[in-house]
Amino acid sequence: RGRAGLGLAAAAALSLTLAAWWRRRSRPLREVLFFPSPPSCTEALLAEAAGPGGASRPCSCPLPHGDCSLSRLLSLLLTARRSLEICLFAFSSPQLGSAVQLLHRRGVRVRVVTDAQYMGLQGSQIGLLRLAGIQVRHDQESGYMHHKFAIVDGRMVITGSLNWTTQAIQNNRENVLVMEDAEYVKPFLDEFERIWEEYNPINYRFF
Repeated sequence: RGRAGLGLAAAAALSLTLAAWWRRRSRPLREVLFFPSPPSCTEALLAEAAGPGGASRPCSCPLPHGDCSLSRLLSLLLTARRSLEICLFAFSSPQLGSAVQLLHRRGVRVRVVTDAQYMGLQGSQIGLLRLAGIQVRHDQESGYMHHKFAIVDGRMVITGSLNWTTQAIQNNRENVLVMEDAEYVKPFLDEFERIWEEYNPINYRFF
């Protein structure tokens, strides 16, 4: 009887542990990242995401390796399996550009909306994304396309003050909010689709 009681107690404890684990697992992701992010090596992270054998290549980069806000942002983006919508004022970070191109090569549907005045600046990743075959659309009218958000697989929104530039990542006081809550993701997705259609090249007017 004593052993039976202990067995029941152990089973109850295991049940409670599993229930707590499931609650944590099923809870929507809510995360805040702050910048500036210290200079760090992200080559291993990108190499691992590239596929088999990528992580086995040694990295000779002198920068420190480890978790930081930039590596966490990259990791979140690289969870995309079906789609990635990006709506950015400025995009010049080579690390984030490499991650987006990697997802495109993996078969993820990537669409980018950006600001016309900033897409052509030196260091912009937009031209490289277009050369890689990624769909890009931009504004034509006056006023900046000043949004800064991305949507992963229609389930997670990444937004905040951060432009995807090396300057912002390494030097500026910035914030990024990550949410998987459907009630917040949907308005961002609706806004992206609205802008995507508005910036359709067939609607462009040139003088």
